[in-house]
Amino acid sequence: MADVVQHDEKGGRGEFFIERNGVRVAEMTYRRIDPATVLVDHTEVDVSLRGGGVARQLLDAAVSWARDNAIKIDATCSYVVAQFVRDKSLRDVNARSVGGA
Repeated sequence: MADVVQHDEKGGRGEFFIERNGVRVAEMTYRRIDPATVLVDHTEVDVSLRGGGVARQLLDAAVSWARDNAIKIDATCSYVVAQFVRDKSLRDVNARSVGGA
């Protein structure tokens, strides 16, 4: 069964996360910079799941949400920064990208 990425936001802070058997096994956190920009500041995946694409699942959910809501993503999280450099298909939501996609 595929993991379901959940999303929650309260008081200008949010997270995308995966739970298994009621235990959080992965999360990506952000805070609002302004109504149209969020800053992803942390990604953590349980050691047993690392290397399995779980962090990318979280990022893909965040990117989909950003696209659906006209949000730009900035990042201090090293994983997200690296993915923005590697994957040009994310350029449209990258707050630091010049010129869009």
